[in-house]
Amino acid sequence: MHLPDHDLPTDSPDQRAADRRRWLRAFNLSLAAVLVLVAVFSAQGAFDLRAWTVQPWAWSNWRGLLGAPLLHGSFEHLAANAIALLMLGTLTGGLYPRAVARSLPLAWIGSGLGAWLLGDAGSYHLGASGVTHGLMFLLLGLGLLRRDRPSVAAAMIAFMFYGGMLLTVLPREAGVSWQSHLGGAIAGFIAAWLWRRADPALPRKRYSWELEEEAAAAAAEAQRNEFERPRPDDVPVLWHREPVRGQVLPFRPRTGPGEQGD
Repeated sequence: MHLPDHDLPTDSPDQRAADRRRWLRAFNLSLAAVLVLVAVFSAQGAFDLRAWTVQPWAWSNWRGLLGAPLLHGSFEHLAANAIALLMLGTLTGGLYPRAVARSLPLAWIGSGLGAWLLGDAGSYHLGASGVTHGLMFLLLGLGLLRRDRPSVAAAMIAFMFYGGMLLTVLPREAGVSWQSHLGGAIAGFIAAWLWRRADPALPRKRYSWELEEEAAAAAAEAQRNEFERPRPDDVPVLWHREPVRGQVLPFRPRTGPGEQGD
């Protein structure tokens, strides 16, 4: 088996350029989303913050479902969500540009619905952590459903940095909206199921040992077929028997006592 030390990538220059553009576009869009969060945080003192938060079971304040992910209670809260959004947004956008574009609205609304349905009356929920949980569970769901190398690798990378999100969907710390985390996580899993085939599988490099195994399997199959008898369908038919029609035979009628037959 030959394993070269310095194996060049098999992708064409056009394919590598397209991959770089896709990853750069995902990073730029994620960075733009972070800048929007920073801009909104800088302007929060100019408007009523509570009017744009999610207030559980408040039927008159549905706009909180749209505005709450843009608001943050402190700079530390903003920084934590901005870093997660930049990393997870780049990872999902680089691998699944179609799926993430369809999944973000679902995660956005799902995080707000989770806080609205499960939150305590009189509380206020805000922050983009529900959306980042949606991206995290989108990566995990696609890794479980697609099970190709890029999706599994992306799920493992996301779990390595943000595996704690599996626990933050449960009530653990006061002041943390686990309800929006849970809503975003459920939305991420639903999005992974709905759009698991939205993005085509990336071309995978074939290694020399895989080619050798396939060649050995093909040679063994050819050798086995050489010594096996052909199947009945493959045997040529030299003579066909003519079909014989049925013939009706006459039967003599039964004779009674004292009668003689012919």
